[in-house]
Formats: sequence, C-alpha cells, structure tokens
Amino acid sequence: MRMLVSTLAMIAGTAASAEFAKVDSQEEFVSLVAGKELKRPFINLEVSPEGAISGKGAAWEVTGNWTWRDGYFCRDLFWGGDALGYNCQEVQAKDNRIRFTSDKGAGDSAEFRLR
Repeated sequence: MRMLVSTLAMIAGTAASAEFAKVDSQEEFVSLVAGKELKRPFINLEVSPEGAISGKGAAWEVTGNWTWRDGYFCRDLFWGGDALGYNCQEVQAKDNRIRFTSDKGAGDSAEFRLR
C-alpha cells in the first residue's frame, strides 16, 4: 500500500510539473514580471524590464542585474551584500506562478507567485 501511495504521489507531482510552460523570449518574460512582485515565503523580489533585480530575502537586501541570453534568464545577484554569482536559468510559467531552474534548467528550482 505504501508503495502505491508513493507511486501515485510521484505521478501527481510529474503531472503538476508538466503544466508549466517554458518561457522562450525576453518579451514573454517581461510581460509576466513587469509591475509585479515575485513572492515566496520570506522572499519578495521585483524584476524590472530594464534589467534590475531588487527586494528582500529573509530580511536582507537582494540586488542584482539580469539579461536574456539564448532563451535563458541570466542574472548576477547579491544577497545581504554577498555575491551569489552569475547564473543562467530556465524560466517556466503557469497562471500566476513562475519557476526559475538554475544551470540552464539542470539545477535547483525556485517557484514564485506573481502578485
């Protein structure tokens, strides 16, 4: 029974994940984030169409810059003054949610609500 529940949970997780669609262009990305906050627990960010990133993460200031390169959101980010480095990320969206996956889609993901 436990194996069945685990298998069903895995299938449900895969189906939910498949609902996100890849954002392929800078224009599409900007239309999603312009004038909105990206929110998740303890994190509020703004990503401007002009290439700036600002906000708070666990009470520390977040700043940075971004560009769109070869279908990826590439950012250079600082959190509380510490450099988090440059990384190009795959972007996916669904309804009022957006997901960034580091290392051009091969790394860790972070999902935000768009408000």
